[in-house]
Amino acid sequence: MLETDNPWTILGQQQVYENPWISLTEYDVIHPGGGKGIYGKVHFKNLAVGIAALDEEGCLWLVGQYRFPLNAYSWEIPEGGCSEGSNPLTAAMRELKEETGLEARHWERLIEMHLSNSVSDEFGIVWLATGLVEGLPSPEETERLSLRKLPLATAWQMVQSHQITDSLSIAAIQHLWIRHLQSTPRTT
Repeated sequence: MLETDNPWTILGQQQVYENPWISLTEYDVIHPGGGKGIYGKVHFKNLAVGIAALDEEGCLWLVGQYRFPLNAYSWEIPEGGCSEGSNPLTAAMRELKEETGLEARHWERLIEMHLSNSVSDEFGIVWLATGLVEGLPSPEETERLSLRKLPLATAWQMVQSHQITDSLSIAAIQHLWIRHLQSTPRTT
């Protein structure tokens, strides 16, 4: 057996829950060790999109909101969903405008990642948005958002001090910070 071959055997499955955004399926399996067990999988119906909006001064725009599943306030890059069959870049442009009022002249696909691959198939794409033009945000009725514009170095410090814990945000900020360090001339 090759290391890339699937060592799991599915004996049966049952959908436990479904809403417009997710479904939960429980599988009866034989696990890689040969024993029987169950495995729950959360399927996300939308692609996650995140936007690292970076202005000419090297400042990053963050969105703050209370996250119901965490029962906590969260600072993160603007994020949203892209429905199946839709263009991820178009969805990212929409989310940036809705949440921050910003529009960007330049877009770069920055990162692709699975967000929690031990229990879900959620996949996300983070875009770098530059050439920013400010406007008025228009968040959804379920969102109460705060905005912060801060230097990339401060955002990196927020990641290091665990003030930012959102996975898309951490990945984007870390990616941008490494890029920044690589482009900064070294002094000896």
